Amino acid sequence: MPISILVHGGAGDSAHPDDSPEDATRGCLAAARAGYDILRRGGSALDAVVAAAVVLEDDPTFNAGTGSALNADGEVENDASVMEGERLGAGAVANIRGIKNPIRLARLVMECSPHVLLACEGAIRFAKAHDVALVDPKSMVTPRVLQKWRSGNHELGTIGAVTIDSHGNVAAATSTGGTMGKMPGRVGDSPLIGSGTYADNLAGAASATGTGEAIIKVVLTKFAVDCLRAGEDPTIAAQHSIQQLERVRGRGGVILVDRSGRLGFSFNTPRMARAWIDSSGKEGTGFGK
Repeated sequence: MPISILVHGGAGDSAHPDDSPEDATRGCLAAARAGYDILRRGGSALDAVVAAAVVLEDDPTFNAGTGSALNADGEVENDASVMEGERLGAGAVANIRGIKNPIRLARLVMECSPHVLLACEGAIRFAKAHDVALVDPKSMVTPRVLQKWRSGNHELGTIGAVTIDSHGNVAAATSTGGTMGKMPGRVGDSPLIGSGTYADNLAGAASATGTGEAIIKVVLTKFAVDCLRAGEDPTIAAQHSIQQLERVRGRGGVILVDRSGRLGFSFNTPRMARAWIDSSGKEGTGFGK
């Protein structure tokens, strides 16, 4: 079975003066390579998407983990989810603080609890019970993000990855700091299975980015994977998914891998940083249209 991986660094408006398309595409490619290296050595799709997401969470260029957007109180609240397509296993966390890599905690929820989604203090208690180290939430706030928060820049953004391994298993991961200036307690699409993340070996996997409320309304990643299930090419399925998003005036993007390892993406914003390594081993990156 051919292996492939596709990651995104978030959809949004045209680059702001302090944004670097080069840093964004470079970061996405580093994430894709981290995941692909696991796949190349026979590792699982789940391991690969988590590894890719961790690279992006640790890179302050992106709105996830360190460098996350700030809520109206100037604080970081993170959401993340992961799903694997063999058993439809899924785990997610919402409104968590002080967790350096939310995607790892989402995976722990999937593998070490009977639940799919844990939020707020309950998620932190779960993290402590499983020896997940907490960090000072202020350490995840970068000067660049603080300046954007003060200027009222409410750009979109999320990170995500989709992949297929040599056993034909697909997986998807999505992580975010949410919308800049959001109300404390707001939950977007990223931790909601079927909205921000979905994976099913019978069809493929998807990760979304953009206006969370709109993505939730159309259950975007489930819609996208169902398009794959109906036999659509991943690029066509992604385009149809964005058309569905536009029904509710949503803005954003989606990335897809199908059960054959083919990749596809679409977005209706000026930019969506992305990188991929396809089934032939060829690398690619993109930022704008």
